[in-house]
Amino acid sequence: MRVVLARAVSGVRARLAADLIDDAGASPVEFVLVGTLLTVLTLGVLQFGLAVYVRNVVHDAAVEGAYHAALADTTLGDGAERTRDIVGRTIGAGYATEVSVQETASLGQQTIEVRVRATLPLVGLLGASRGLEVTAHAPVESFG
Repeated sequence: MRVVLARAVSGVRARLAADLIDDAGASPVEFVLVGTLLTVLTLGVLQFGLAVYVRNVVHDAAVEGAYHAALADTTLGDGAERTRDIVGRTIGAGYATEVSVQETASLGQQTIEVRVRATLPLVGLLGASRGLEVTAHAPVESFG
């Protein structure tokens, strides 16, 4: 009885070892796993690039709006409108949700501060509203 049981166990071990050594069918599984990983990584890099692009556009629009509002013949509202216009033409009007412009003396002289709160894109252009905030300053122009 012991001999028969020992032969049966060794036979099972031999078949198990042969099955473990055989790698038939492993290629499709590896392809799916590696392909999924590379796809997710590529989409993540693209999404990060899009978020950086949106941040740069909003920041540049805030700088342009601050310099426009700082001109001697314009108002603070003109700077806010210019900022909204640039953001709206570049990435969409829904991104310039909150644009505030004020005159401050925070840098040791009279300056215009433009603060923009925009949507931070997380999946495509969809994302967290007011998740991105940028501030820009420009010295006030004077005739004197």
